[in-house]
Amino acid sequence: MAECPIEQQAPDEGIGSTVSSLGTENSPTRQKCEESELIKINISGLKFMARERVLHRYPETLLGDVTRRKDFYCPDTDDYFFDRHRPSFEAIFDFYQTGKLVRPPIVPVDIFFAELKFFGIDNQAINAVLDKEGYRQKSESCPKLPDAEPKRTIWLLFEYPETSFWARIVAILSVCAIIISIASSCAETIPQYQEDKIFDFPPNTTRSSRLKMAYGSTFYQVETACIVWFCFELLVRFYASPDKVAFIKDIMNIIDMIAIVPYFLTLIFLLGNVQGSRSAAVFMRVLRLIRVSRILKLSRHMTALRILGRTLILSAGSIGLLFLSLFGSMVLFGTFVYFADLDTPNTDFESVPATFWWAVITMTTVGYGDEHPRSPMGKLAGGVCVLSGIMFLLVPVPGIVANFNRLYTRQRNVLSHDLNTTQDEREKETKYTWRKFVAPLKKKNKRRASSGTEASLV
Repeated sequence: MAECPIEQQAPDEGIGSTVSSLGTENSPTRQKCEESELIKINISGLKFMARERVLHRYPETLLGDVTRRKDFYCPDTDDYFFDRHRPSFEAIFDFYQTGKLVRPPIVPVDIFFAELKFFGIDNQAINAVLDKEGYRQKSESCPKLPDAEPKRTIWLLFEYPETSFWARIVAILSVCAIIISIASSCAETIPQYQEDKIFDFPPNTTRSSRLKMAYGSTFYQVETACIVWFCFELLVRFYASPDKVAFIKDIMNIIDMIAIVPYFLTLIFLLGNVQGSRSAAVFMRVLRLIRVSRILKLSRHMTALRILGRTLILSAGSIGLLFLSLFGSMVLFGTFVYFADLDTPNTDFESVPATFWWAVITMTTVGYGDEHPRSPMGKLAGGVCVLSGIMFLLVPVPGIVANFNRLYTRQRNVLSHDLNTTQDEREKETKYTWRKFVAPLKKKNKRRASSGTEASLV
């Protein structure tokens, strides 16, 4: 390979004058020479050397950006000096060469994260490392807030309970309404409290009389009060949301809408005086079943439930394999037990599908005992069925537990880097926003109230 031409010093013109054989500044030869130039990097006394073209692989980083790198140049030693953590930079230096970023075992996660942010490593690479370690950046959880008032205050009040005392009160009210609604749905099925004929009205009754009779029920009154709160909360949050489309697509908001639909459908049945038909009775039972979905609304206020839901989604492959294995074993052992007990008197299995219930409760080690094989070969198949069920149930459990632990740890371990936090990111932080916008508004109202009192005294 041809060597890069070297600048030669003119003997009569001193240090400041040089005669270069590089040609013009934009020549391909000069550009190739600059890319092959060795860059000396001094990390607290530990020196590294890298080609310019290697650092240019990531031009948005501190070392890849020539302009930002100049601030750390030391002309006395002809290198770039950084008073930073040595073991962390060894991993960063390997990242420039190989493209793989791995935290050294001896380096704590928070120190390694601070070094990555200092050298301007891409957030995608940082997030990949933190995700493996069970951490996340604080910037990922910065909420998007409305720009104008009073939407900003309302959004913080209903969406972020940690921002103020009144926001926590709103969250407590929401949780109480959910619990009361679920308890009411369960209590109305108790025999002494059942009101199955609440919608059975005499013929030729008016709508007002039907409404009066329906709202005479205590459970229906409680249901109405809870629905009023749910609708108020949903409409207020929709009004104050910074992104209406994202609000509608959010799964938690979809659950909120599904939770209030049964009440209004029941109200339509009440006003239309739909009664007597079997289909109407089945539909009413389905509506009462859908009301149980309100328990999912608690996941908005309970982080553990959200983590559990994400764990199930993340472990969908393992859970699908589990159900597939159970289904295959159910058919296999059910068929075997059916033919083993085919000639046995008083057999509990009249067909292969009739054995499926026995196979499921046997593989899951429940064993009600209401059905069981009677022949020796059938009992042998039952024993093998129990062992295979235990193995099938144990295989996906470690993966599901590992996913839950990783998500739970990542939720708790949040890393922040104040030096790299921009003004826009700080404004997105809920507590900062509350102090900046809501607290001054409170003080202004107090001053107005005090001035009004003084004026009245005068």
